Amino acid sequence: MSTTSATSTAIHKKHPVLALAPGLALTIGITLVAYALRLIPGVDKFSPMILVILIGALVHNTVGVIPGTGEGVTFSLKRILRLAIMLIGLQITAQEAAQVGFHGLAIIITGLLATLTATILMGRFLGVSRGLSLLIAVGTSICGASAIVAAKAATGGEDDDAAYAVAGVTLFGTTAMFLYPALKGILHLNGLDFGLWAGSSVHEVAQAVFASSQGGKEALYIGTIAKLTRVAMMAPVIIVLGEVYARMGLSGEGAGKRPPFPWFLIGFLAMSALNSLVTIPHVIMDPVRGATTFLLSMAMAAMGLHTNLRHVFSAGVKPLALGLFASAFISLWALALIKLTM
Repeated sequence: MSTTSATSTAIHKKHPVLALAPGLALTIGITLVAYALRLIPGVDKFSPMILVILIGALVHNTVGVIPGTGEGVTFSLKRILRLAIMLIGLQITAQEAAQVGFHGLAIIITGLLATLTATILMGRFLGVSRGLSLLIAVGTSICGASAIVAAKAATGGEDDDAAYAVAGVTLFGTTAMFLYPALKGILHLNGLDFGLWAGSSVHEVAQAVFASSQGGKEALYIGTIAKLTRVAMMAPVIIVLGEVYARMGLSGEGAGKRPPFPWFLIGFLAMSALNSLVTIPHVIMDPVRGATTFLLSMAMAAMGLHTNLRHVFSAGVKPLALGLFASAFISLWALALIKLTM
């Protein structure tokens, strides 16, 4: 190792923030570019969250992974996103959260379980491997990439299967981000119904929050709550899957690990409780809303930077078809129940 490389490594070990700086600068830079583009007449009609994910995906699929940015980009996608979600809690009260109600909870739970079951069965029919089918099912029904990684650890899944599942779920979740708002008027959904539909069926937290936000304030509230309810189910569902795989002798190397608890959900609930008990003045809330949008945009930029279309098509058509089936299934299931019960 050269002296320069050794010095660089030593600095990063002594100051971990330096390892995050390039990636954070990239996601911040993409976000600032998106905000600047919105100054152009016509472009201002697009949310900055749409623009950043398109810019991020363009960078990743043309330039590739920029050296030194990995840790900061991942930090934006995970930590920054969770901070933004917690801040959204300041815009929600317990009274508003109760609007999801028993019917909403039933839609969320049945959608999750039905999608898991239907996707695994369809995977068998299509001839997709058991491990890949499970990861696609988990990612679609619960919360995207984080659920896929947790399921892989709990069941001893393959790295290639996880990479494909993450890429596919990201692709279809991103498609839903654009498709759902376009369908809101056609389907005659009010803010409450649209938010519940997005929150109970769109894959990633960031994707569900974005899609919900396009339906207005009420849709954003309900969509965020519905999505976080699904996130809260990640730990028990994947722990059960891990135990089932272990008992059936299906677990591979690295199985037995428990998925991390989504602590940011506790922060979200704490912020919501605070907002329910204390009236926060506009002079504070206005900057908080602006900061929340900016942080969400950073997370979206990181998501775009993780979108690799080559991974999606590398395993052939059948797993891609399974991902499409799973996404359509959970979307149609939630929509049908909303139309029938709400």
